[in-house]
Amino acid sequence: MSGKKLEKIKKIIIACVIFAGFICMLADYLKKTETEESKEGSFWQNMGNEICRNIEKSYFLLPSFLREGKDAGNSFYFIEQAMRDEMPLYSYALNSDSKDKTEDESMAEIIMKQEGADEDTKNIEESHLDYGEDALHIENSMMEEMQKENSKYKQGEMDGDAMVEDADVQPEEAEIVTENQSGEFEIPEYPSYTYDWSENWGYEELVSNFYAVDNTTSLKEEYMNLDTLLYEDLSVDKTSDGPQILIYHTHSQEAFADSVAGDASTTIVGAGDKLARLLEEEYGFKVMHHTGEYDVEDRDYAYSNSLPALEKILEENPSIEVVIDLHRDAVKEGNKLVMDLNGRPTARFMFFNGMSYIRNKGDITYLENPYIQDNLAFSFQAQVTANEYYPGIARKIYLKAYRYNLHLKPKSMLIELGAQTNTVEEIMNACDPLAHIISIVLAG
Repeated sequence: MSGKKLEKIKKIIIACVIFAGFICMLADYLKKTETEESKEGSFWQNMGNEICRNIEKSYFLLPSFLREGKDAGNSFYFIEQAMRDEMPLYSYALNSDSKDKTEDESMAEIIMKQEGADEDTKNIEESHLDYGEDALHIENSMMEEMQKENSKYKQGEMDGDAMVEDADVQPEEAEIVTENQSGEFEIPEYPSYTYDWSENWGYEELVSNFYAVDNTTSLKEEYMNLDTLLYEDLSVDKTSDGPQILIYHTHSQEAFADSVAGDASTTIVGAGDKLARLLEEEYGFKVMHHTGEYDVEDRDYAYSNSLPALEKILEENPSIEVVIDLHRDAVKEGNKLVMDLNGRPTARFMFFNGMSYIRNKGDITYLENPYIQDNLAFSFQAQVTANEYYPGIARKIYLKAYRYNLHLKPKSMLIELGAQTNTVEEIMNACDPLAHIISIVLAG
């Protein structure tokens, strides 16, 4: 296919998508204007603004893209890049004319690009990632507190403040609260909740209580064996020479609400430093923290970019048994993953698994992972530990379609620590319970 014909096809596809979105947004806008007074400005200005907001918010799922400060150039290029990121079939169609690649090779390249770009994009209702009021390990009062915290955060955003103070709280009292929240972390001696594993924990019970499955993939029933998930021995020999745990960041540029530009200690890399230090000083592991950057230009191919360096590290350090890829999540603005943990504002986190499996397509053979069952056991035991010792701190285990370099070791884990709406303090506070959880699992 000639270059000119390909360009025409691309423009036709984009034009059709834009037109469809335009019609949907126009209908929605006209419906609103029937009952609401027109805002300041002309009809067409208001309509145009409404369409743009809705397209950015939902049609192309662009908020995280915009927050990263990417300059997409002209609008046509901007929309095309969004379609490439959000619509794998569009990318596949554009690359399918390549004569020097097989179909599998072309699709593999698309998948590897998508893997790096879409980890934060969720093809699932965000509320499904969280436990509801029927969660076994969370009291309703705790759920109400977390919802209240989110409500306060949203109101603070509208008022331009970090948090809304209670009108009855005097300044002196507010200072005391702040002082109390900065107390030292206390390791709980006993779990505050214990699961009853003698019950019937079949496929449906395990999935509903522990997993959020993205619409791009599915969870095979063969993986959901309680004995395998719960009792696989994941212990690490602390007496071995050399590092036992590797912590790294596929997305090293991920920052938080009050991160300081140019200061890596206030980003996810700084959180990796603290987690590594805690695992070494408090729990006796030998930890290597790799701070290589693989997403500086953009996030495309971040996983394939990091893979050679990780393979070299593991080859040079055969003592490493555990590989942790530490990230922060991206959530809707107005949502904050935080809880009060013994008077400390603490970010909530989520364990993440890649299934190397696309719904309705099957296994991704060129992203093979022989350790999926082991990966699932690792995240499951961490989730159970989190729920028992720190009820409410962990969201459900999130499953997505691709591999995310979790094939490097049986004990490989991807963690989403907080999100872009969390403060650095909340993130650093979360490293304490996270280190404790990991230490319990790796103690077997």
